[in-house]
Amino acid sequence: MFYKDERLALFIDGSNLYAAAKALSFDIDYKLLRQEFMRRGKLLRAFYYTALLENDEYSPIRPLVDWLHYNGFTMVTKPAKEYTDSMGRRKVKGNMDIELAVDAMELAPRVDHIVLFSGDGDFRPLVESLQRQGVRVSVVSTIRSQPPMISDELRRQADNFIELEELKEVIGRPPRDHSQDDSRVAAAGAR
Repeated sequence: MFYKDERLALFIDGSNLYAAAKALSFDIDYKLLRQEFMRRGKLLRAFYYTALLENDEYSPIRPLVDWLHYNGFTMVTKPAKEYTDSMGRRKVKGNMDIELAVDAMELAPRVDHIVLFSGDGDFRPLVESLQRQGVRVSVVSTIRSQPPMISDELRRQADNFIELEELKEVIGRPPRDHSQDDSRVAAAGAR
């Protein structure tokens, strides 16, 4: 439930939202997402949180980060940490939970409603604290994937749960077929 005169802020856990949308087989059109929530209330800020690999020559997320930055989103990034696990596999770690929680707590006195795009159960205490400050909290994630992308604790704590799949028609676009991209690249390389 949204009210037209309430001050809204969006907090997007980038990797979590990406994984949820991918599990539902669609890509998010962030321009449409921002427009949808501007329609629902007075959107003060739209934060997007992601970790970036600094040493890679090309990062697949870099074009998205740049586009979001130029199109009204407040970008919060930090370098991802690379490590090798006990099995010798290369792993990347880039948790942005603390940054998101601190920003939400700082903004809480200036907003009426926060929309959290994440299913991470670690955010349950944050939601509870925001609610104690009089802020309504909606959580956007999905229970329709296997396994569900939202923790039961977070879903129960939120004032409002928004099923991501139900936003698909409003903020979604069909996923790009990467095999076509690969064939175009191969064809261009063959010339």
